[in-house]
Amino acid sequence: MVKNSSNVAVVVPNWNGADHLAACLDSLLKQSLPCRVIVVDNGSVDGSLQLLEKYSGLEVILHDKNKGFAGGVNPGFRRAIDDGLKYVATLNNDAVADKDWLSELVAALDKNPRTGIATSKILDAKGKKLDSTGDYLTNWGLPYPRGRGETDNGQYDDQTEVFGASGGASLYRVKMLQEIGLFDEEFFAYYEDVDLSFRAQLAGWKVRYVPAATVRHSIGVTSGKIKGFTAYQTMKNQPLLLYKNLPGQYWWTVGWRFTLAHTLFFLRAIGRGHGWAALKGDLKGTGLIFAKHFERKRIQAGKKVSDEYIWGMMVHDLPPNARNLRRLRGLAWKLRGRRG
Repeated sequence: MVKNSSNVAVVVPNWNGADHLAACLDSLLKQSLPCRVIVVDNGSVDGSLQLLEKYSGLEVILHDKNKGFAGGVNPGFRRAIDDGLKYVATLNNDAVADKDWLSELVAALDKNPRTGIATSKILDAKGKKLDSTGDYLTNWGLPYPRGRGETDNGQYDDQTEVFGASGGASLYRVKMLQEIGLFDEEFFAYYEDVDLSFRAQLAGWKVRYVPAATVRHSIGVTSGKIKGFTAYQTMKNQPLLLYKNLPGQYWWTVGWRFTLAHTLFFLRAIGRGHGWAALKGDLKGTGLIFAKHFERKRIQAGKKVSDEYIWGMMVHDLPPNARNLRRLRGLAWKLRGRRG
């Protein structure tokens, strides 16, 4: 095992990412703050392993199959915890970090002891458009990345608290992970980062957006390799996210909105030829909800913040890109106005 004296590690999950992996690793090896780099390979067959052999100073964990983002990060997290590190970060294999990325995130956690997660300004590969400036959760039960698709004109250049952190480029306090647990591997991919952030918020930890910590991300490179992948994972994971974490008093208020949104997503998946994948995801998610009953009870019993705090952290509106839902809501408002 290769180690250095750094108190922080960066975990890079990889599955058939050889085309982008070298640029990612090079950016980590050039960080102004030295770090351990742990690559967890999810059974790649595209030359990734041969590429990794060219690098010295890496720690590599090999899987014989694809265990998704959550399963591809957790072994690195466990190693960081076992080795007594203070912080551990995640970076997508198709992302490139600015040289001061890690030092900016570490500085934010050092200055804010009750902050459990620091998240980055994530840009597209050209560095022009935003991919994420932290995650928000709406009272429709729908998470979304703040600023996605907007041109970066400095409108999100203030360091601030946000609801959640993107798993694609964030730093996690090991003490927090020891308290609330790691990524839920039942999510496999999509919303596992929001789930972890939600659990952090419930346990009294804060999530901070650090705009000076920037990365460039080649969006959709991995998920686009599998037909119906997004539909399956979304239908499976969105209900699971809410069931585990949403305080019970808000189930009705959020639930009817979420059911409408979830149904529209399913219909859209059918229209795109991904109906079977969406149906399988929904059925799998339903089974997981029953399986997670005792986990939900444990999470809710361990809350250290009020339900009203969580409600206040949520955005009381639709996500900006929910165009169909916005049209439906607008129509409902017009009909209500006519009747009134």
